[in-house]
Amino acid sequence: MGSTSEQRTRAELLLWLDYKRAHVAEQVRAMTVEARRSTQVPSGWTPRGLVRHLTLDVERLWFRAVMAGEEVQLAEGYDGWRAPEELSDEELLEQYAQECRLATEAVADLDLDAKPLWWFEGAGDAPYSSLREVLVHVLVETATHAGHLDLARELADGGQRLIMDEPES
Repeated sequence: MGSTSEQRTRAELLLWLDYKRAHVAEQVRAMTVEARRSTQVPSGWTPRGLVRHLTLDVERLWFRAVMAGEEVQLAEGYDGWRAPEELSDEELLEQYAQECRLATEAVADLDLDAKPLWWFEGAGDAPYSSLREVLVHVLVETATHAGHLDLARELADGGQRLIMDEPES
């Protein structure tokens, strides 16, 4: 499973990812029910839709399908951005938390240089060639969307999350 240094690097990347995953959930929980279901931007995404996107199009896709080669149900087109109305906000956030746990488990024993095991048929090569690159991609995407939620919350109710503690190593 790689060197001790590689294990520490993977653990550190996953620690930072967990920190950003928690940031996403905290911001959504801090919003009013109305704000979670409303859009603040012309493209029309909602905080609930963003959580659904992170669940299906990011965590499930990149870790379980691409890196671990699991046969999982993936969203088609922009369906990953649509949160089913019948799901409560807590159910949606629990699905995100569960997918994050499953994603972490799926890559826990992979070397950072592990190659993707799956990619979309007919779509050419996967854009990332190793677990290291996928971890960085997912960390950046999750952090970017956490920032989107910061802005959505501030626009909706003035709530701010400007001072952040760093995760403990």
